[in-house]
Amino acid sequence: MDRLQFEVPVRIAPAPGLPVEEIYSVEQALDVLHEWPKKRQGKVYEAAFNACFGATVDVVKTEDACRAFMAFCRVSGLLARDMMITAKRGGGEARGLRI
Repeated sequence: MDRLQFEVPVRIAPAPGLPVEEIYSVEQALDVLHEWPKKRQGKVYEAAFNACFGATVDVVKTEDACRAFMAFCRVSGLLARDMMITAKRGGGEARGLRI
């Protein structure tokens, strides 16, 4: 597996009526972030961009970059409604959270 590939793809809905896209890697996430309008960039965008870029130079873990990108997608309204997030409980078991 490519070190920059996400464990689970991030599903985004770019606009109403357009098909859902799956983002599989840091590189694809950076493509989405590069296309994001300057006037809509903010702190969450910057955090996602910095995390994804950091993953490309091995200073951020790929899954941390994925979480930052997913947070950006959720806040910006891009995250597909059917996207599930897994969160680990203290005992290491995962549970699904619906957004």
